[in-house]
Amino acid sequence: MKFISKSFACAAALAITFAGAPAFAKTAKPAAPMPSTAKPALWKLSDPDTTIYLFGTIHVLPKGITWLEGPVATALDRSDTLVTEIPEVQPASMQALVGKLAVLPKGQSLKTVLPAKDYTLVTKALTDNGIPAGALDPLEPWFVAVTLSTLPLLKEGYSPESGVEAALQARAKTAKVPQIGLETAEFQLGIFDALPQKSQVSYLREVVKGMPKLKGQIDSMVRYWAVGNHEKLGQMMNADQTDPALMKALLTNRNRNWTGWIKQRLDQPGTVFIAVGAGHLAGKDSVQSMLKKQGFKITRVQ
Repeated sequence: MKFISKSFACAAALAITFAGAPAFAKTAKPAAPMPSTAKPALWKLSDPDTTIYLFGTIHVLPKGITWLEGPVATALDRSDTLVTEIPEVQPASMQALVGKLAVLPKGQSLKTVLPAKDYTLVTKALTDNGIPAGALDPLEPWFVAVTLSTLPLLKEGYSPESGVEAALQARAKTAKVPQIGLETAEFQLGIFDALPQKSQVSYLREVVKGMPKLKGQIDSMVRYWAVGNHEKLGQMMNADQTDPALMKALLTNRNRNWTGWIKQRLDQPGTVFIAVGAGHLAGKDSVQSMLKKQGFKITRVQ
């Protein structure tokens, strides 16, 4: 059980950051050196007494990329609140949530809910990444999918400790700036848990199929993020998404909720720095698009 518990804490922490997890595009940009500096996209909207910054994040990054400087650092330092998708969650609390939401009903196992061919492929993918066969059998397909979409990145040097949220939270703590979440960890995990089993199995199948390309995909996403190309990044993160229910639950509905939150927050004076996954700030259903449709003016800062 020690192995499973450690797996819970690791994968669940990344599960919520990868809510809205990218589909795997058919092709990836050819490999290129990872940038040492980055100028990711930053937007703002404001009224006479309120300023709200919108910043797209990459939740796990390789070490050695400098990005928290210039307009991004200035915007954060001017803000009196840091808003992320969820507030910081202690590993023990996360583990309890996963135990509550990710365990299959009694009498079921991953082996019983997956077609035999899929189960064989999933088992191989898990063992290839150091997880003993059967170790995650008590868990729902969505959780296994999230685990498989994060463990290879950890092996390749990507880390949530190097991710954007971690750096923003550390700087905000030093400046004693309060941090709040747009959602809770339970809500985010609940999105996955509420997916029909058919969608969960489809999601898991998609993840397993795309694993050989995962490192190259994420590398390309980081490069697009680093040069502020949010449209290319959004296209890549949401490419080939064939399950409308998954897209609606993980992206569109949440963007709509966050748009409502921003509208209400504009009624209060102050400066707010909102940092959410970059996929939420690109495309026709992005937060900015929804705000523009309601008459708000969004300005690109960087």
